[in-house]
This record gives sequence, structure tokens and C-alpha cells, in this order.
Amino acid sequence: MEAFFVSTGVVALAEMGDKTQLLAFILAARFKKPLPIILGILAATVVNHGLAGALGAWITASLSPTVLRWVLGLSFLGMAVWTLIPDKIEEEETQIASKLGVFGATLVTFFLAEMGDKTQIATVAMAAHYAAPLWVVAGTTLGMLIADVPAVFVGDRLAAKIPMRLVHTLAAAVFALLGVATLLGAGARWGV
Repeated sequence: MEAFFVSTGVVALAEMGDKTQLLAFILAARFKKPLPIILGILAATVVNHGLAGALGAWITASLSPTVLRWVLGLSFLGMAVWTLIPDKIEEEETQIASKLGVFGATLVTFFLAEMGDKTQIATVAMAAHYAAPLWVVAGTTLGMLIADVPAVFVGDRLAAKIPMRLVHTLAAAVFALLGVATLLGAGARWGV
């Protein structure tokens, strides 16, 4: 259960102000149809993070515990730095919507926006760290929904009131703690 709760919290914090949250704002403002947007976010996240969780499980099985500990520890520290860098949304990610409908546009744009994004990389790392990819994917998916569903309903009004710098700093601190703890041998009971 620790994998689920940590994954949920880390991704919920990391997604605040992320490009996918900005994408949720844009899609909500453009289409004003929250249900297909939320379902698109859910479907894209399950597929994207499911693939990331599977990669994390493969990494766990493929690397020796010592190499895995160093790779994961340094990855978490890298995520801490990356979290402090603000995201920008690409205009072409939002133009797909005119051809695919609201659900299809959300599904495709969110899936593409998450490819190589910090939360996808974090999902790989946490799945490898905890050796519990299903719990990690469930947690990262819930974290994504916690961050993005309110964006669909309240849009820019919420974004203006949340201190994004503080949220990013907290997320970076969590990643840094995970990195240091992993490098110091935390998680050894999971074989990491």
C-alpha cells in the first residue's frame, strides 16, 4: 500500500502546473464537456502509466540490486530538479481536438503529452523501486486525476489561487527524499 500512497501523492504534487494540467484547462475551456475530458484523461493515463509500470517491472527484473539502487536514486534526484522547471504546452497538442471529438482529442493529447514527461518517468522509477507496478500505476493514475480533474471543472480560477512554486518545491522535495533514501539503501526489503 505504501507504493500506492507515495505514487498518488508524488504525482498529484508533480502534476500541479504541469503541461497536462494546462492541457486540461485548455480542453475544458474549449469544449465545456467535462465528462469526456475526464474519461479521456483516465484512459490515456492508464495506458501511458501502465506501459511505464511494465517498464519499471522489467527494469527491476533485469538489473542487479546495486545497479538498480543507483539508477533509481539518481533518477529520483533528477526528477527533483526536473519538477522545478516549469512546463509549457505545445499548440499542436491542442489542435488534434478538432478531428477526434472531445474524448478522442483528450485521449490522444494526454497520451502524447505524457510520453517522456516527468510523471511517466517517475512511474517507471517508482514501479522499479517498489516492485509493485500495479499499485504504482493505480497510485499515479489517481494522482493524475487528483491534479487534472479539478482543472477541468474550475480552470484558470483555481490555477490563479494555487502557489505553484510551493507545490513544485514540495514535489521536488519528495523526489529528492526518495532519491537520497534509495541511495542510502531504503527499500532494501523490496530487493532494491
